[in-house]
Amino acid sequence: MKIDLTGTTAGKINKALVRGRRAIGTPAVGMVLTLVIVTDEENAYDALKAANDASREHPSRTLVVVKRVSRSPRARTSSRLDAEVRVGAEAGTGETVILRLYGEVVEHADSVVLPLLLPDAPVVVWWPVNAPLDPAKDPLGALAQRRVTDTYTAEHPVRELSARAAAYTPGDTDLSWTRITPWRSMLAAALDQIDCEVTAVEVEGEEYNPSCELLAMWLADRLAVPVKRSLSSGPGLTAVRMDTSRGPVVLDRADGSLANLAIDGQPARAVALKRRDTAELIAEELRRLDPDDTYASALRYGVERLHTVPRQASEDPAGPAAEPSEPAEPEAAQPETAQSEAAKPGSAQPGSAEPAAEPEGGEPAAEPEPAAKAAKAPAKKAAAKTAKKAPARKAAAK
Repeated sequence: MKIDLTGTTAGKINKALVRGRRAIGTPAVGMVLTLVIVTDEENAYDALKAANDASREHPSRTLVVVKRVSRSPRARTSSRLDAEVRVGAEAGTGETVILRLYGEVVEHADSVVLPLLLPDAPVVVWWPVNAPLDPAKDPLGALAQRRVTDTYTAEHPVRELSARAAAYTPGDTDLSWTRITPWRSMLAAALDQIDCEVTAVEVEGEEYNPSCELLAMWLADRLAVPVKRSLSSGPGLTAVRMDTSRGPVVLDRADGSLANLAIDGQPARAVALKRRDTAELIAEELRRLDPDDTYASALRYGVERLHTVPRQASEDPAGPAAEPSEPAEPEAAQPETAQSEAAKPGSAQPGSAEPAAEPEGGEPAAEPEPAAKAAKAPAKKAAAKTAKKAPARKAAAK
């Protein structure tokens, strides 16, 4: 059942909800929480579909806040609230209210949402896109016990993780963290099977995927070992390789659905590790409403501390750095020295591959090569010209 309200108020929306529940024969309110989705018109459909699918596991009242952009100064000064109330089969197992805000009321969305919250029920706010840097200080985020963001949709996802760490407040979480829950479970189970010590870890995944960085930070924070982040063509996370005292442990997922777990000394096995859709991620986040301390610890580890594996001196292909030597003077600055060296017996001649052999039996040195004579000729001609010009300059001076 759908009820459209144009230019309405929060009181009229509450009355429409009661009227809709009576019309479908369910006057009692059986929702367990209020889910507030803050999005734009472009992403509202996908976010609402994911919330409706998740409501089968968590019956809730879903409030979709769509902030419309006012294009003219007159429209920005006026305020209007349009609502679409959905109950019954079109709203999953709960209730849905789509709120479209225009004008000045966009800046006061909390005053519209507050009267529509379920009494004595927890509140979860989800930003599918364009999440604030500090969700806890946002007017809508301040109403919630749980605040869900998604750094994967940010323009600079990896850079966004640093902002999330700086502004973290208990109750914050991110869908990029939720995406790696199966990976964390599988890796923890693999290490439980063998008694070993992990010495190094490599996390491989596509670029600009914050889930790869979060998994690397979680491993580095929990294992206290160097973690290297390497790139692949995806999709998403593709592999985790751990060097242990009992041999390598590799979890490899090349196709995005089926992974291969290889532990040294054990047969390789195939494990299901598919990429989950948004509805499954939201349903997982709604299962727990307490602060996620593990996420907070991994997030505060810091992205900048990755890729800092110390490099051994023996691995440096260039070897130890050589001491700087004094720069050699150019050959043109020592013409006489070069000529005298060329005339010495046993010195290498220009253009020759081997040094000249020393004369035997005291024989006189061989005649200089034609190349040396040709080098001396221009110098003699230049000196003769200079000598001829000198008397002319003296006469001109007189």
